[in-house]
Amino acid sequence: MSTTTTTVQDPALTAADRCDRCGSKAYLRVTLASGGQLLFCAHHAKEHAEALAKVAARIQDETHLLS
Repeated sequence: MSTTTTTVQDPALTAADRCDRCGSKAYLRVTLASGGQLLFCAHHAKEHAEALAKVAARIQDETHLLS
């Protein structure tokens, strides 16, 4: 018997992806366990990190792109 594992990879965030809190460029995509998605700038991602970790099924963090 063989097992297949599929890795789901979200597309890279673009300049069109905006923070749901303030409208700045999003650097974090949170896919909720309920199926929805939230986008956050680095500032709001950091501010809400603890709460987001509790409800997230997946977190795509691109804050490393900030210099």
